[in-house]
Amino acid sequence: MDQVDIAILGAGAAGLFCAGSALAQGCRVLILEHSRKPGEKIRISGGGRCNFTNLSTSWDRFLSQNRRFAASALARYRPEDFVELVDRAGIAWHEKTQGQLFCDGKATQIIDMLMHRMRGAGLRLETGIEDVGRDADGFVIATNAGQVRARHVVVATGGKSIPKMGATGIGYAIARKFGLRLVEPRAGLVPLTFAEQDLNLCRPLAGVSVEAEIRHGGARFRDALLFTHRGLSGPVILQISSYWQPGEVLEIDLRPGIDIATALMETRSRTGRTAVASALSQHLPERLAQSIAAESGLANARLADQPNDVLQALGRRINRWRLRPVGTEGYRTAEVTLGGVDTRDLDAKTMQARDVPGLYFIGECVDVTGWLGGYNFQWAWASAHAAGQSLKAS
Repeated sequence: MDQVDIAILGAGAAGLFCAGSALAQGCRVLILEHSRKPGEKIRISGGGRCNFTNLSTSWDRFLSQNRRFAASALARYRPEDFVELVDRAGIAWHEKTQGQLFCDGKATQIIDMLMHRMRGAGLRLETGIEDVGRDADGFVIATNAGQVRARHVVVATGGKSIPKMGATGIGYAIARKFGLRLVEPRAGLVPLTFAEQDLNLCRPLAGVSVEAEIRHGGARFRDALLFTHRGLSGPVILQISSYWQPGEVLEIDLRPGIDIATALMETRSRTGRTAVASALSQHLPERLAQSIAAESGLANARLADQPNDVLQALGRRINRWRLRPVGTEGYRTAEVTLGGVDTRDLDAKTMQARDVPGLYFIGECVDVTGWLGGYNFQWAWASAHAAGQSLKAS
């Protein structure tokens, strides 16, 4: 039976980073990973360029039953700290928008950097976790390749999102076994699905993108919205999906900052012979403008022939478009998992289970979920650093 100071379950972003932080404390570390390669979600993230952090990180950009729980770890390991690592590794990067930092090259550079940082730790791939037990000497991890004994166990198994990448719910099962509470997991940062009548509007517009604003559940996002053959997607939809609950109605402004009804009336006063669709195309992509005009029965209509109430209704359709999603695409396409190990059962400074000394939970399996745009990677680094710094050798 192998014996180490720390067994880390999962070789994703949080697990790899925690290994490097724990090694710095002089610990003997072994990572157990059931997949064939480490860091697979890092590899596919950001279109293959890894949106590795966000310079605007703050605790209020994370969802949790206790939103302030993340503040301690995030304050002690900041985006600038990770950027320093990236710079030292010679990885070129750029800021894309809204504080989002991406590699200029491939995301595998981040994986290589993390692997170099944790050199000296053991890594066993294709090693499935079957059980985690505890006795007077620490923990015993049963795997498909034999048992491992460890003084400390760090659960960095992630959530349920993107099962084709190997995601499972084993971290939740371990938490339950040791008496920790769970906030019910669900898919987050995920495309929403719509009823047939809404799909009939969206499908012909597949590929059209527009900047939109959505306010819902106390959140407000302004970003790109993409029409697809399945409905609506794009960053603004992914963002709001984490706040939306089944049965709720979304209100979308397809032209934020412009009162469309007022703009149409002003155009009518100047050039009343202008077609409604043409007037709309001054503010919206042409295909979208034509579609909305046709939907409103104004495909061939002139502005001069439209009374104020018709133009006001058209304005509401654009500035206050209301529709009710029927669901989400689920874990298959979700970027993250909402919910997870209840933060009431974890120490915010160390990520250790309050009633189970030596057992830690970090990263996505914890009930802390960031906005789209590098926030969830920063939580992985920060929570892993918090746990790794607190761990000591035998």
